[in-house]
Amino acid sequence: MLKRFLIYAWPVLFIFVMMAGCKDLDEINHDPTKPTDTEPAYLLTSAQKSSMDFLYSTLQNGYIGMQYAQYWTGNSRVNDAQYAIDENNNTALWNAMYNSLHSLDRIITINNQRGNNPAAKNQNAIAGIMKVWLFQVLTDAYVNVPYSQALKEGENITPAYDKQENIYTSLIDTLQRQISALDPAQPTFDAGDVIYNGNVAKWKALGHSLLLRLAIRIADVSPEKARTVIEANYASAMTDNGGDARFNYLTTAPNKFPMSDIDREISDFFVSKTLVDYMQSLNDPRLPVYARPSVNGPINGLEYGRSANDPGRLAPANYSYPGVRIYSDTMPGILMTYPEVAFTLAEAAARGWNVGEGAPALYEKGIRASMAFWGITTGVDEYITSVPYDAGDWKNVIGTQKWLALYPQGFQAWFERLRLDFKQPNGDSLFIAPYSGSLDQNVPYVPSRLTYPLAEQTQNAAAYQKAAADIKGDTKASKSWWDLN
Repeated sequence: MLKRFLIYAWPVLFIFVMMAGCKDLDEINHDPTKPTDTEPAYLLTSAQKSSMDFLYSTLQNGYIGMQYAQYWTGNSRVNDAQYAIDENNNTALWNAMYNSLHSLDRIITINNQRGNNPAAKNQNAIAGIMKVWLFQVLTDAYVNVPYSQALKEGENITPAYDKQENIYTSLIDTLQRQISALDPAQPTFDAGDVIYNGNVAKWKALGHSLLLRLAIRIADVSPEKARTVIEANYASAMTDNGGDARFNYLTTAPNKFPMSDIDREISDFFVSKTLVDYMQSLNDPRLPVYARPSVNGPINGLEYGRSANDPGRLAPANYSYPGVRIYSDTMPGILMTYPEVAFTLAEAAARGWNVGEGAPALYEKGIRASMAFWGITTGVDEYITSVPYDAGDWKNVIGTQKWLALYPQGFQAWFERLRLDFKQPNGDSLFIAPYSGSLDQNVPYVPSRLTYPLAEQTQNAAAYQKAAADIKGDTKASKSWWDLN
């Protein structure tokens, strides 16, 4: 059922788009790229697929997320690893996230207008949870963004930018409302939900889990709020890999994983020396999954941001591409997985908060769950023994293992890198500045955010100028509200 629905959802949406574009000229102010009347299930599939396609594409995840997390670095094109942002990729990410948000908001609008859908309450709550996830990505990537006025179709084409602190407060409140609204005893999506197939209990657990993500991200700037949220939600969050929120891609076009290399070799990226050397130092059994052997034999990473014309750089055959599974047709798009939950709770316990278990046990659960996700069954006990939990160095111990477990979620790993500013547990630096130098002199080490799309400067000039001033300049060095490190 789901496979058939996924395959046919896009052609049906295309028909609605064409119909919307053929209305009378008196409706010219309506955006013809948004369906005027369609079924919530189609809109949900559209929003899930579109957002995952961009968050895991070569252009957005490959050139931005995976490089800012320092998992990968460029092969012939190295400017991105040296922080010269590609404005087309940046604009496409911004637009895709907001387009998906509009589709989700349309689900709620349609259900409220019709008033005869017994599944409306659950469908609206599921759409609301997905909206929180997308807004979290947007605000963590750009800091202040259009939020409260962003989805008022036809009412405001120049929305104000909300402050990130206010967005976070609203996202937490919204998630709590959506979780309360979900009712497993009532109808839900009977098709269209590729992530959970309409399973209300799993959407509830995801809602609680996303609250943990939001709360831990503000743990330094608003510790009491973070503690209250985590202590109230940890028991209802994911408890194992069976609750993972994944968008399962298929083996047939156009529903393959965006970075699938089945039709062409993806030679844009090498795994970074940062990732390879650290995993090799730990004898990490996930390394052969994260990276493939170089043409000349061993797994070998390239120094992050090392230019293609650097005279000391070896031939490409000496460096490793990302692993085969990362480039497979059916690699899932990840919204959130249990290892992130476990490491989040481990950190909460390390901070002295009550989450039912101690930090060592939760830390171990995070590692074991990550190994299981990647199908690693041998050497796990030995690995855990070699990377013991250390209460006196919890930030570096948990930070490094969470970073390894978040692969290939480039954007979330980048946000966590900024938030915790962790090092190796021995105190040595884990990350490096771009090896051949940064092309953005304001950012010698790592960008704190993405700059706003250039179109915002002209199409939404007044709101853009205020937003830029509020964050002390539209630069990659301007920090998130929660980033105190």
